[in-house]
Amino acid sequence: MTVHQDAPCPCGTTARFKDCCAPLLNGAAFPKTAEALMRSRYTAFVIGDDAYLAASWHSATRPADPSAPQGIDWRRLRIRDTVAGGPDDETGEVEFVAHFRTVDGARDFLHERSRFARENDRWVYVDGELF
Repeated sequence: MTVHQDAPCPCGTTARFKDCCAPLLNGAAFPKTAEALMRSRYTAFVIGDDAYLAASWHSATRPADPSAPQGIDWRRLRIRDTVAGGPDDETGEVEFVAHFRTVDGARDFLHERSRFARENDRWVYVDGELF
């Protein structure tokens, strides 16, 4: 999926894609918070940016194939809670619910509390606990 630069960002903020996640996905900027990384990773799942998913995953926990699942139509991201993960923190957690539809049109969601850490002065996804 492609997102028009002037379209609302898929991550759920009120910003346009070009002003929100696009600079993060293309490497022109880095997320300043764990929540910003969570939102940009969601956007990477939406558009199928496997390179960003791999680059934003902690080197110790990155799977051999960090690709976005195929056949998923990501619909909406809701952030439920954040713990730490600010510009001056070393770790953080973000609880989110990501709504999606499967190929057959069934509605479902992913509810996770994700853990983030800094690696080489950048926020990365470590792992998460599913609910």
